[in-house]
Amino acid sequence: MSVSLVTNADDAEANTTGAHATGAEAPGTGAFELYRDDWGIPHLRAADAERLAYAQGHTTALDRAWQLEVERHRAQGSSAAFLGPESVAWDRFARRSRLADTARRCHEALDPGTAAWVRAYVDGVNDGLAAGAARDERFARTGHTPTPWEPWVPLAIWIATHILFAGFATKLWRERVARALGDEAATLFATDGPGTAGSNGWLVPGDRTATGSAIIAGDPHRFIEDPGVYQQIRLSCPEYDVLGLAVPGIPGLGHFGHTGSAAWAITNAMSDYQDLYVEQLRTAPDAPDVIEALGPDGAWEPVARHTETITVAGADPVEVEVLETARGPVIIRDETDGGGQTLALRYPPRVRRDLGFAVLPALLRAHTVADIDRAFDGWAEPVNVVHAADAEGGLLHRVAGAVPLRHRANRLRPVPAWDPQYSWQGWAETPAEPVQGFAVMANARGIASPLGVEFAPPHRANRIRELLSGSADWTPKAMADVHRDTYLASAEPLLALLPALDGLSPGAAALRTRLLAWDRHMAAESTDATVFSAFRAATVRRLATDPVFAGLAGAPAGPEVFHPWLYLVPKIGYALEGLLTTTLLPGLDRAAHVRAALEETAAARPDAPWSQVHRLAPWSALPDPEAGWPGLGGDHDCVNATSTVPGFTDLTARASSARYVWDLARREDSLWAVPLGADGVTGSPHHRDQLPFWARCELVPVVTDWTRLTKETPR
Repeated sequence: MSVSLVTNADDAEANTTGAHATGAEAPGTGAFELYRDDWGIPHLRAADAERLAYAQGHTTALDRAWQLEVERHRAQGSSAAFLGPESVAWDRFARRSRLADTARRCHEALDPGTAAWVRAYVDGVNDGLAAGAARDERFARTGHTPTPWEPWVPLAIWIATHILFAGFATKLWRERVARALGDEAATLFATDGPGTAGSNGWLVPGDRTATGSAIIAGDPHRFIEDPGVYQQIRLSCPEYDVLGLAVPGIPGLGHFGHTGSAAWAITNAMSDYQDLYVEQLRTAPDAPDVIEALGPDGAWEPVARHTETITVAGADPVEVEVLETARGPVIIRDETDGGGQTLALRYPPRVRRDLGFAVLPALLRAHTVADIDRAFDGWAEPVNVVHAADAEGGLLHRVAGAVPLRHRANRLRPVPAWDPQYSWQGWAETPAEPVQGFAVMANARGIASPLGVEFAPPHRANRIRELLSGSADWTPKAMADVHRDTYLASAEPLLALLPALDGLSPGAAALRTRLLAWDRHMAAESTDATVFSAFRAATVRRLATDPVFAGLAGAPAGPEVFHPWLYLVPKIGYALEGLLTTTLLPGLDRAAHVRAALEETAAARPDAPWSQVHRLAPWSALPDPEAGWPGLGGDHDCVNATSTVPGFTDLTARASSARYVWDLARREDSLWAVPLGADGVTGSPHHRDQLPFWARCELVPVVTDWTRLTKETPR
């Protein structure tokens, strides 16, 4: 089948030679065409939106079958069946929190058009999985054979990807802090500091660019995974021609996209929209097999209860009791998990039966900012800050997503399920602001402040504004200078304690002089950056041994999946700024700890370039111990946000999971990069070909001219 395409963007490019190339026949769906640029990035063309969704699913399965299957089974709580015992903790959480069941419910509630579009994507995945699996030796190594996806699987992957984004596990930490240090200290470790997810984003209006049209740029910060969490892709049919960053397993381009005449990008709004309820359970007096929970009206309510079995490769099966109260699924059971409380998780998709999936095809059809704004009115999960711009000068800065209205205490700690004052009372209005000058979103307090508790410190946002203010004729290529900036403003509170220290050894005194003269850039080649990181780490470790924190120093209780939120050393590392200045800890001798840390660092003499110790350490479902990863510049409060865990490691597992620059004047002048490459198969030519560029904060060109692309023969 041959298809002639004229799209809503880049029309001249669409009508060039090659537009009538023979496509791949999609059984039951129709033909599509697959082209690739020099980076292996797929450019897809089809006769209509559903055929295009099929093509996206099919191509993603060819390129990333292993990743799709890992994410699918993590969402279903069945990954241990081929990944082994280390995956049991996550699978248990996925089943207890009812991720797959929530996806089924949300899928059942989809409108027919969106359901058909999602189904077309799933059909493409199913038809491509066998060929994709044949390319990847990990299937044979684990003995895993893909089985057909159900239509609701993309929704399950979306939920599983974002279930921990709102940081409800932080409420477990605050509860622990309150018990150890008193209620007034519950938010002592509230960083206005780095969390589990974040992003940079900035919108430069046309009056500050060389072309007179807006530029949108930024980078989402997530755990770096192999394969990468974002997929560069282009989707073209007669109705639209859109390029952007897809989440593998999800149709469309929900987070970052450019339609030719309009573009959008998001960051995590840091909103609080998930609650933990302390449940009081009992065995029903007249039915020993029935469990009841005390409800907000004072009555005992039946608890849904069943048992599921997790198959574990190389080990015995694991049984999981799944409970659900009227508030939500029970994710921690005191009598089996410890921790002193039984907790139910209440999260919007399960309450509303809506993931906002209808937004995804609507965004692809957007021509203007107004179209994007209307589409995001239906956004649900996760809650994001949105930037958008169009070729006519339209600009947008808003929050999108579902945030419940409820008592402020719900946002801070687990609350009693039997107290009616903590029930949800409807849904909050999401704020919007006019764009005045530059619009910057970097997870700091600002437009989303009314909806959250903890935000990132202002350092990244302030630094981006400072850098953008240095020019009035920005170009897409110049945006790389913003992406790569390594200035660490958060070093100030620690360095400010150095001048007052007395009684230092000669080596420590010399080190103090060196640190105070440092330019505070965590540059890859800087030895001063390495010295500062070592000094900071020593300070964090010494603070963690102070008796004031003794009640927080033990091993975490409760399910293993929440332990990263509950260890003292990382918590001190990320909240160091506040802990060095708070008045809530009068017994903490900061000067003594800083002096000892300085002496320790002087004796150790760390003097390697920062990139020698600050290396990428991505997550992989099957890690390759022989893989070599590059050294990096940056740190967690730099614009180049390559996060360490101060006091624990200088390696970085969390960083920019993609970088993008959307040019509204000429889409073909846009730029992007991902940490690894377009292909998810280890050893393939495009598996890691973008890694050297990403490590240097360089970007690769977006190609929109079809004549510069290579037609791929269907595998």
